[in-house]
Amino acid sequence: MQKCPTAKFIVVGKSNQFAAAKQFLGSNIYGEPWRRPRSMDYAFAMALKQTKPADTSTAPALTTRALTTRSGPARSLKGKAEVISSKTVFQGKVFSVTADEVVEPGGVRARRDVIRHNGSVVILAVDRSRNPADPDILLIRQYRHAAGQFLLELPAGRLEPGEKPIPGAKRELIEETGYRARKWSKLVRYFASPGFLTEAMNILLAEDLTLGDATPEDDERIESRMTPLSTCLELIQSGKIIDGKALIGILYFASGTKSDFK
Repeated sequence: MQKCPTAKFIVVGKSNQFAAAKQFLGSNIYGEPWRRPRSMDYAFAMALKQTKPADTSTAPALTTRALTTRSGPARSLKGKAEVISSKTVFQGKVFSVTADEVVEPGGVRARRDVIRHNGSVVILAVDRSRNPADPDILLIRQYRHAAGQFLLELPAGRLEPGEKPIPGAKRELIEETGYRARKWSKLVRYFASPGFLTEAMNILLAEDLTLGDATPEDDERIESRMTPLSTCLELIQSGKIIDGKALIGILYFASGTKSDFK
C-alpha cells in the first residue's frame, strides 16, 4: 500500500447504529480507535489523520463468509433475469410502470412492478475561490410535493433519452441556477431505489463556476445558495439535509474519494 497524506473515514447512521457498525467493522481501523462525536443525533464521524504505510502485522484481517441456504452452501449467482412477460400499466411524462413476470438468477419466479426512468444527473457545484480548505457547495431549496416539505438539495434533473451525463448536467445546472462550469468530472453513480426503480443517478463535480441567468421550468420555484462544506456537514448532522442525492454527493466529496464511472 502506498503512503497517503490523509485518510478520511465517514460513518453515517442513527445513533443506535453506531455501536453495531463498530462491532461489525471491528474496534479499530488499522489500529486507529473509533471516536463518537458529542451532541449528535446522528452517528456522523469524520476522522482526518496522518497515515503510515499499512503494517500487515497489525491490520485486521479481512474475511468473507460463505452464504448458506436451508439446503446447504449457496452458489455464487450470476446473469440476469429472464423476462417471461412485460406489460406497461402506466405511461406518464417522467416515467412509466411495467408489470413484469420474471425468472431471476437462482430460479426465483416472481412478478416485479418496475418504474422505468431514463436516469438523472446530479451536480455537485464547488467554488474554492473563497476558501480552498472549506469550499462552497451550491445548494438549492425547493418544495417537493411527494415529501410534503421544502428540501435542501443539489441541482439535478432527468436525462433525455440517449443523453450523456455531462451534457445533461450542463443543461440542468444552467436551467436551475444560472451557473456554468468550465471543469467537469464524474464523481459517483448509484441506483436510487433498485427494488422497483430503474433510475440511476449520476453525480458530477462542477468546478470553475461563473454565474448567469437561470431558466427554470414553469412549474419550478428554486432558490440557490452557496454554502460552505463545513456548514453542509453540520446541516447533515442536524437532520436539515435529508435529500438522498445531496447526502451521497456531499459526503462522498467530503471523504475525498473520486471514481470515474462509465
